[in-house]
Amino acid sequence: MKLNVKALAIAAAVLWGGAVLIVELLHFIWPSYGGPFLRLIASVYPGYHATGSLWDVVKGLGYAIVDGGIGGMVFAWLYNLLVGKTPTPESRLSTQVPIEPE
Repeated sequence: MKLNVKALAIAAAVLWGGAVLIVELLHFIWPSYGGPFLRLIASVYPGYHATGSLWDVVKGLGYAIVDGGIGGMVFAWLYNLLVGKTPTPESRLSTQVPIEPE
């Protein structure tokens, strides 16, 4: 069974974007919440700073959507590539040489 690359890319983008957005919004309400996580994200996404400003929330959300989409797409592509090369139980049975009775 192969994965739908587009569907997984969209699902991963929504999931990761939503997770980052929720942490950013909670950090906006309670500044002590999610600080280390947002600083980690800021160390990966150029131009994003974990200041809690509205502009940083928008930048973080945009980066997370793009990052999640690319990650989901690469995962589905790699999975489909590898699942095509893995022999199924049926193909293993058909490639075996029958043993002749003595």
